Amino acid sequence: MKVKESGKWKWIFFLYVLIIIRLIVFKYPYSVLREIMDNWQKDVIWEGLDTANFTLFKTIRMYIKYYDRLNSFENLFGNVLIFVPYGILYSLAFPKKRDSILFFPTVFLFVLGIELFQLLSAFGQFDVDDILLNCLGAVIGMMIAFAFRKIKWYDVLKH
Repeated sequence: MKVKESGKWKWIFFLYVLIIIRLIVFKYPYSVLREIMDNWQKDVIWEGLDTANFTLFKTIRMYIKYYDRLNSFENLFGNVLIFVPYGILYSLAFPKKRDSILFFPTVFLFVLGIELFQLLSAFGQFDVDDILLNCLGAVIGMMIAFAFRKIKWYDVLKH
């Protein structure tokens, strides 16, 4: 892949990351975010810790149990699907690193950062299952990129 092409994919990857931050962290209307910021106090962190899910599979089990309620399908699959492009775009933006172990810590730290920001800011709710589902989505995206490369569609995406 030429340097120019890799640079193009890096910009697209960067824009995708910004969109993810906007959709996940700043999902509420500006007026609601402004109110959260204006009323933020240290106690918000303690409240966030009380409502946070630190038990792996707790939320996933709840969504499966109440599959007919709680927007279960949207929450489970949405958390996976929103990160599928991460894996695909990462492999295009960083072609020399696509087989590298750097992909896993990069996606994990990005998702963990989002969840910790939600915990500390009250702009969302910390959920360890979100970390698992988001990372799973990125891994699926990386697997799709590998499959594209194997069947030569990857070369079409590069150009």
